[in-house]
Amino acid sequence: MAAQTVVPGTVHLVDLQQTLSVKHAKGGLADVVLVPAPSNDPDDPLNWSRGRKLLSTISMCVFITTTGLAASCVYSIIVPISRDTGLSINDLNAGTGYQYLAFGWGCLLWQPAAQTFGKRPIYLISLLMSIAITVSVPYVRTPGSWMALKILQGFVGAPIESLGEISISDVYFSHQRGTYMSIYALTLYTAGFLASVFAGFINDGMGWEWVQYWCTIWLGMGFVFCFFFMEETNYNRCSILNDEAQIASARSQSTPDEETQTQNDKSPNLQETAHAEQLENHTQLKRKSYLAKLKMFDKRRPLKHFWFGVLRPIKLMTFPIIAYCGFNYGASLIWYNILNATASLILSGSPYNFAPSMVGLTYLSPIVGTFLGSFISGKLGDMLVLRLARRNKGIWEAEQRLWLYLILVAVVPWSLIQWGVGAANGIHWFGLVFAMAVTGVSVSVGAQLAISYCIDTYKDLGADAVVSVMCIRNTMSFAIGYGVTPWVVNMGYQNAFLVAAFAGLAQVLTFLIFIKSGAQMRAASAERYRKEVEAAEKLGYGH
Repeated sequence: MAAQTVVPGTVHLVDLQQTLSVKHAKGGLADVVLVPAPSNDPDDPLNWSRGRKLLSTISMCVFITTTGLAASCVYSIIVPISRDTGLSINDLNAGTGYQYLAFGWGCLLWQPAAQTFGKRPIYLISLLMSIAITVSVPYVRTPGSWMALKILQGFVGAPIESLGEISISDVYFSHQRGTYMSIYALTLYTAGFLASVFAGFINDGMGWEWVQYWCTIWLGMGFVFCFFFMEETNYNRCSILNDEAQIASARSQSTPDEETQTQNDKSPNLQETAHAEQLENHTQLKRKSYLAKLKMFDKRRPLKHFWFGVLRPIKLMTFPIIAYCGFNYGASLIWYNILNATASLILSGSPYNFAPSMVGLTYLSPIVGTFLGSFISGKLGDMLVLRLARRNKGIWEAEQRLWLYLILVAVVPWSLIQWGVGAANGIHWFGLVFAMAVTGVSVSVGAQLAISYCIDTYKDLGADAVVSVMCIRNTMSFAIGYGVTPWVVNMGYQNAFLVAAFAGLAQVLTFLIFIKSGAQMRAASAERYRKEVEAAEKLGYGH
């Protein structure tokens, strides 16, 4: 059976000889094979018009922005919150650690719910529940109530961590995915950084309680926007494994010359996923009306789909590449969390003595860094993918995108040393602000590369594989959020950040292991991958 020899993450992405009778991209990318292969249904998200896709992406970004603002608004005002409530800095940072833990593990319930009932209702329910939590925060006065609210906030906001990536993979092709994954990462981290900017000024003018009230207002505005403009992206299509017969048909219909035919015969285990004709018989080819797009729930599916999706991510953590992606994503977020946890302490103290509004304003620098990092990992990453695929006879390997980690070999340790050692020695505030910008670059590049590698390798496991990644990532974030304050206080800024810098360097260099051995790991997991995909298809699970 051809599907049994498929190596996940190896894709015939560029049809150099223009001989395959499959669907290709348009314009200057006419030799690029469309992966996944679209159907002929106009309501297949892959077939949506550019404007319809853009509106879907904007709606996702509105959800991420409003939820992210509410989740990250305390970082620049930790000192005034501690002063007014009596909660210690350690309690406040520990609470955000629990929040991140709930962000990750909450996906175990939200993601299968989105696969079973639809992504649109999950986005909307999450926004409504976040409103109820955020408006309650100003009334917290005890460590227990603070912890409880942050755990609840993390749980109800968990779709921010996993639904965005899958919504993108629902709508865009593989050769576009890096660009739009970078938009997701840019939105996620920019929201976090902007929250600190807004929070500082709102605190100075209205008090820290109004930071929470404004977040509640923004969440309400986000709910209204998403209700009227967010469209369901769930769509039942055949898996990549089932495309093999169609590809064989496409090859037989093509008339390549002898050299090309020989070349195709020598290309092992290709996951050539585009096809010439639709794979399913669609009875409804008429485009949905606007009112139909507002429907709250996707088509009815058995409840066993939900429980299948709850348990599956736990199993997928045993795939080495998925575990690696979770570890790398978690490490990238750790540097972001360390910066957030120490920014108010460092910049509010001597010799800087910044007001909360000025502490918040410094977060404009990592926003600039996040934009730069998103361009590197997104647009440049997609260009690198196509360039390397063309050099590799049209074949793209998932590890090829990992070469962008070379940038982080220098960026991660430098930014941590500049921030921690610089603060310990009282360098000019601009040196710290510049370190924050460079941290923004490292966070956005590291996050986007990790999630893209996971989805590029196991596209048919995408939704549940992303949950596995998020559980690992956010468990690491919880650990650092719980321990960062005593760690920095006991070791001092200089020693703590020197340790962090060398740990960060070691973490980034692990990409070389996967450059060398990633293909073998993917090949070794091919049979397990096939069985997981077939089990989901037999159940009728997945989109």
